[in-house]
Amino acid sequence: MARLSIDSPLGPLMLTGDGSALTSVGWGRFDHDEPDAVLVETARQLEAYFAGRLQRFDLPLKPAGTAFRRSVWDAMLAIPYGGTATYGGMAKMLGSGPRAVGGACGANPIPIVIPCHRVLASGGAPGGYSGHGGLDTKAWLLALERRHAGSGESGRGQGNGAAAEQFALL
Repeated sequence: MARLSIDSPLGPLMLTGDGSALTSVGWGRFDHDEPDAVLVETARQLEAYFAGRLQRFDLPLKPAGTAFRRSVWDAMLAIPYGGTATYGGMAKMLGSGPRAVGGACGANPIPIVIPCHRVLASGGAPGGYSGHGGLDTKAWLLALERRHAGSGESGRGQGNGAAAEQFALL
């Protein structure tokens, strides 16, 4: 298992991989790093994301979870940078219930990269966030993206406000 600790504006992050893909992002620091090329690239992209220069990650991902949870995580990857969706809207799209979607969000092993912070409760309430710092971290990530959405600073991603508005209706 490859592992790498990095510094971020949200505190230290622990990246893990299996040699071919990113498998998890967590908060804290490893005692000993054993990075691979995927984790080095993940660190580079996270640094660009936090600086507002990257709007979509381009990384091989391998989150461990049930087929349903993976379908929720795939749907979260479609939410544009700067946009949001609701638990209920995602549940309707996936043919499930909002609590099941919330459970999948809470079990997301690759937060930030798989943007569970973009999923809100009905009426725009923040809902929850299982990452370190809870709702403060979720609010910080959403504010970062709002600040840089549509900036055109990145050739990757869709910071397009129209797409964000359309997805927010979910």
